[in-house]
Amino acid sequence: MSGVYRRIPCGILLLVVAASWAAAQEPSSTLKVDVKLVNVFVTVTDEHGAPIGKLLKDNFKLSEDGKEQKIAIFDRESALPLSIVLAVDTSLSTRKDLPLELASGRKFARAILRPQDALAVFQFSEIVNEVLPFTADLRTIDHAIDKMRLGSATALYDALYLGSRALDRRKGRKVMVVITDGGDTASKVDYQDAVRAAQEAEAIVYSIIVVPVEANAGRDLGGEHALVQISEDTGGKHYYASSLAQLDEAFKQISDELRTQYLLAYYPSQRLSDSSFRRIFVSLTGTDETGLQVRHRTGYYTSRPSE
Repeated sequence: MSGVYRRIPCGILLLVVAASWAAAQEPSSTLKVDVKLVNVFVTVTDEHGAPIGKLLKDNFKLSEDGKEQKIAIFDRESALPLSIVLAVDTSLSTRKDLPLELASGRKFARAILRPQDALAVFQFSEIVNEVLPFTADLRTIDHAIDKMRLGSATALYDALYLGSRALDRRKGRKVMVVITDGGDTASKVDYQDAVRAAQEAEAIVYSIIVVPVEANAGRDLGGEHALVQISEDTGGKHYYASSLAQLDEAFKQISDELRTQYLLAYYPSQRLSDSSFRRIFVSLTGTDETGLQVRHRTGYYTSRPSE
């Protein structure tokens, strides 16, 4: 063994020992992460819910885990490609309202899609089907929507999870619009899995909850609350609708918001974290308008779960 050590210069040996000692002293709960650009899409609305689209970079303050960050990129009315998953509940409980939902979805596709954008259509009942992969062709979208058929049970969380996974592979802005009565009776993944998938994909979730009878005792309030929460956590919004007019209005508001979003991007100032999830908070400054509401995703994961 002595012959081995004599061939290693003393200075190099000391450096190796010092590095090993430093690694041993580092707390095992601290995670090293790569510093990369973090995108945060922000929606600002007035007290009536109308989007505000004329704010400047200096009107925003952004922090991560309580530490203010320098905004490296700022953009209004982003020209980034928009990828949308339209997920429609086709379980038996939606049979009365499904034609209205599909008609409103067609209008939404025609109103929002630009040549650089793409929309995918999913339907979910007891299973989740990707009826149409991402495309900007409106005729193909109409044809796919026409092919939807009723099923039995409702795999809502599976739809959120699989829709998010489809968006994860896309570039630019990513949005999921879910039309459902809020129930979940058949999913293989749970709510937490669905939320994490959406966060990892940077997907903004908009939920349109179809409630024919507002006081219906058979409503799945747990499913409704889950949709409200996932929409809030991803920077989206939830809507209640009980008629074609309300469905159309929900889709119109979503379209208006997507046209007036802000992009704030930053390089995290901290490389180390004691958690795999980092919390983001955006606030406004230097504006005279009162009652403004700010929505954005609540944070992001620095690592993926082991497969």
